[in-house]
Amino acid sequence: MQRRPLGKSGLETAPLIFGGNVFGWTIDKDRSFVLLDAFVDAGFNAIDTADVYSRWVPGNAGGESETIIGEWLKARGKRDDVLILTKVGSSMGQNGDDARNDLSGRWIEKAVDASLKRLKTDYIDLYQSHWMDKVTPTEETLRAYEGLIQSGKVRAIGASNHDVAKLEEAAALASEKGLPRYETLQPHYNLYSRSTFEGELQDYAVAENLGVITYFSLESGFLSGKYKTADDLKSASRGGALKDHFNERGVRILAVLDGVAQRLEVTPAQVSLAWLLSRPGVTAPIVSATSLEQLNDTLKAATLEVPQDALEELTEASAYDL
Repeated sequence: MQRRPLGKSGLETAPLIFGGNVFGWTIDKDRSFVLLDAFVDAGFNAIDTADVYSRWVPGNAGGESETIIGEWLKARGKRDDVLILTKVGSSMGQNGDDARNDLSGRWIEKAVDASLKRLKTDYIDLYQSHWMDKVTPTEETLRAYEGLIQSGKVRAIGASNHDVAKLEEAAALASEKGLPRYETLQPHYNLYSRSTFEGELQDYAVAENLGVITYFSLESGFLSGKYKTADDLKSASRGGALKDHFNERGVRILAVLDGVAQRLEVTPAQVSLAWLLSRPGVTAPIVSATSLEQLNDTLKAATLEVPQDALEELTEASAYDL
């Protein structure tokens, strides 16, 4: 399996990364183990999660995903074969009723130990700032990460949901004061949601050689081919977030996507991910699955070759200004 560098971190990932938000939410421990086994057996090596997954589920406190991954790592003994990517900064209730994003040094130092315990490992390969913290000085955040890297608890750091201004500030501090550099960026980006990354953020990522890990890579299933009309969303767990997608542009994207998939005799999900992999700066899309059938279909995108004219057709169909 071809490996792609995650910035200048020295870490390399296969072209697709497993999104662990489903663990402890839409699939249980046993199903999670089955999918993780299949993912790694197929030659893939990176798993993305966050401490807050899945705190939004009634009865959950956060950490459920990390816990399942940790139990899998212990049971399989494959820690050295995979990259563990997790995040810090979302509210875990540490500030009471104030649910702000928290990248303070105090919280990072506490949160990393909790994540390590749940993951049953003594190091995290890529530790990511989940959301921007508008209160904590960026230097304080980077100094906390510096301590974690020096202690061996973290190998490299990345940023998720950060804008160019915040990334530039962090890069300047890293250069001026010898602090760790954000080596990766995790934006919401796919064939439907393009403005979330394209433009100055994409230009910055390419210029600074950041590893770009996209999330919502199939737009919560909208680009998977399983929804043909808005009525199909009624039984979907994330249907409410997609109800506005069946506008003129969304319908056009699905029509062209389906046409390309039929010509290539593959699935819309595979074509959607292959388009992402062709985009400037993109290193590896995050993909999730709740069944082996879904996973095996999705993973074929890593080796799918889509003709250039088809890629251009998809790019044109998904443009905002038609």
